[in-house]
Formats: sequence, C-alpha cells, structure tokens
Amino acid sequence: MTDLNRRRVLRGMLNGGAVTVALPLLDVFLNGNGNALADGKPMPVRFGTWFWGCGMNAKVFTPKTFGTNWELPEEIACLKDVKKHLNLLSNFNAFKDTSPNLCHYTAWVTMRTGIAPESGDHRPGETYDVTVAKKIGRTTRFQSLTATATGDVRTSFSYENANSPNAPEWSPVNFYTRLFGPDFQDPNAPTFTPNPRTMVRKSVLSGVMDQTNRLKGKVGAEDKARLDQYFTGLRDLERQFDQQLTKPDPIAACLPPKAAPEDTKIGGDTELVAHRHKLMTDLMVMAVACDQTRVFNMAYSAAQAATIKVGYEKPHHTTTHEEPLDERLGYQPIVSWFTQRSMESWAYYVDAFSKVKEGSGSLLDNCLIIGSTDQSLARIHALDNVPMFTAGRAGGKVKAGLHIDGGGSTVVRLGYTAMKVMGVDIGSWGTKSNTTSKEVGEILA
Repeated sequence: MTDLNRRRVLRGMLNGGAVTVALPLLDVFLNGNGNALADGKPMPVRFGTWFWGCGMNAKVFTPKTFGTNWELPEEIACLKDVKKHLNLLSNFNAFKDTSPNLCHYTAWVTMRTGIAPESGDHRPGETYDVTVAKKIGRTTRFQSLTATATGDVRTSFSYENANSPNAPEWSPVNFYTRLFGPDFQDPNAPTFTPNPRTMVRKSVLSGVMDQTNRLKGKVGAEDKARLDQYFTGLRDLERQFDQQLTKPDPIAACLPPKAAPEDTKIGGDTELVAHRHKLMTDLMVMAVACDQTRVFNMAYSAAQAATIKVGYEKPHHTTTHEEPLDERLGYQPIVSWFTQRSMESWAYYVDAFSKVKEGSGSLLDNCLIIGSTDQSLARIHALDNVPMFTAGRAGGKVKAGLHIDGGGSTVVRLGYTAMKVMGVDIGSWGTKSNTTSKEVGEILA
C-alpha cells in the first residue's frame, strides 16, 4: 500500500529555506476504478440547473419514440453530440389546481418548489437547488453559484424565499473576479497563505455569534426560533471561512483562466447571448472543477425570452404570440428558430462539463444537471407536456441516453428525484396535485 495521500507534498530546500510543492490529484490517489479516492471517500457529486425561456413546439421537439432509440427532431437536432449524456423527459405536467395560470411563471415555480404559485410575486418555499445546497454545499467556498447569459441581474430562477432571490452573476469580468480574483486559493499552488481579509471576516463573525448566543437567553420562544434560523446561516458562513483558511487538496482538473475575459456588449442578439453564455459557462465549469461550489445555476434566457434574431423585428417572447402558424409546417418557424438557438447553448453547456477529465471519467459524470423551461407551447402558455432534461450521471447514480414518458404526471417528480439522488432526506414533496413520493425510476441506475 502506498504512503501517498491527497495532502502529500514535495519538500526541498531553496536558497537555504524550506519549500513545499503540493501534488495534483494523481491516479495513485484514486481507487482501482478511478471513481473514488484511495481512502474510500467518494468523488464529490454536484448539482446544477440550466434554464431557457418560451418552451418548445412538440411537433418538432418531442421524439416519437421512448427508451434508448429516440430520434432528434428539428428543434433538438443540435444535441446529437451530447445525446449520450442526456435524458429527455416528456409528458410531464405542471398542475395549477385552484391557482391561476400565471404566464411564463407557473410551470417553473411549480417545478422548482413543488407548489403552484398563487400570484406573480408569490414564491412559495425555496427552490430545490437551495435545498440541495444546504445538503452538499456547506464545505465549499460558495454554497451555490448563479449566473445568466442575459446580461440582466433580474434573470434568476433560484431563491431562498420571496424576499431572497439568488442574484445572478451577469458580467463575465465580474464573475471571473469573484471566482478567480484576489480571494481565490489555487488548490495546485506551491504555497498556501491564508487570506488576511478572510481571517478578519472570521474574527468578526465569531464576535457576532458570541453576541447572538448571549441574546438567545433573553428572548421569547418565537424570537429564539428566528435566532436559530439566523445561526444556521452564520454556521454555514463560518464553515465557508474555515474552508478558505485551510490549504485545499490538489485538484488536477482545476485550471483557472490566467486573465478575465472581455465583457461582451449589452444586447439580446442571439449571437451576443450565445457568446456571453459561452464565457459564463466556461467560468462556471472551472469553478465547479476547482471545487469552488457543488451547486450551480445558469440561465440562457429569461422566462419571457427577449433574445433577438438579426433582421427580424420582434424578440422571442413576442414572436411566440404574434407569428402566425405556417399552414404547411404546422408550427411557427421563427419561434422554432429561437428554440434551436437555445438548444445550441444547452449543447455547449453539457459538452463543456463533459470535456473536463476527472478521475477515470469526466466532470459531467459526477454531476446531475437539470435543464428546464417555463412553458411547453408558449403561444398558449401551455402547462402540459413541459419538457425537461437531465445531463450527467451523478457519480453513477443516474443513467443517460433515455427518452422518458411521464404519463401525464407532475413535473415535480424530477425535482423530487434529484433531491433524493443528492442525499436529501425527503419522503414526499409538493402540494395538492403536485404532491409526489414517486421518483423517475427509469433514469436511476
């Protein structure tokens, strides 16, 4: 048995002084199959989401066959090279029950919280990415990361409650600085020096926690419960500070960019959005590879997508309502063109994770990413047959390459399945017609 471990360093002398150089994540640090560390600790499994707005047209989006031998209709033909990493889920519905059909809102809120919203400002519960982050994100620098390709800080589909949305990073330069700027501790750096700013923050936090502890003995039961909730957030923050003040393990896949990318022009032209999405994706992928976070969210477009086709006068959302059906084709061709651009960026996102080698497989193999939208047929704000994807194999817990028939069941089943896969202890999820305790078992390994 080797005496090497992930914290092994090379030691030597330079100009009379001792130097240490950390080793990267070598194969010797893994088990014989390359899918776990040699000490038996599993490779980290991550959870992510990806969003596009304005749904699809089933005629040219939904395959006619289920199982493994499903075709790629026109709107998803660009997924050919990543199909082996995907599951496509069809015939799942968002049930509104007694709530109104809130255009471009009901389906995604239901899908991510298990509850049909009652109004346009109703954000019930917390989104499932937040639930997962509380389970697996407490030991990383960032409990979760959220980004958008729209250039608009309002484009987020992640929130802790009605008053606490997770604001997305929208600028590639700002995102780079946050991830790999002065506070970044490179796990493969030859030396490690704790960040003085983090040390000061930890010291201040300790003082706040001491004061809060004393305060708990002086308040009533309701205030004590509020303080307990507050303490949970403080403890999470304390763990994140501890992580930043400890020498990180070497990670071979962590290859942070040398410099920030140039910020893109502001605008909704699909070429600009695709370029911005590419820059944000590349930064997000490396943030995950460097174990900066294990929970991440990306939005290609807003729910009422404002992407623009050069030479065409209307944005995507307006087009879904105003472009007439082509009688020969049986669908709206410009709307379909917009959907295809969305799917091209989804293909890029999946491919980017698959190209990073990790152990015997890829970074994507140790991820579960859900791709989703806000409607099925946006022209009529339909809530039936809302399409969903998964990408990745969650460390071997999930299969890929399947087209699944939901049989008219609730979209909430996929979020429930994802939380179970990520280790959340949950017996059932959702309310009213969206209540479920049934996983999408076909995708489970």
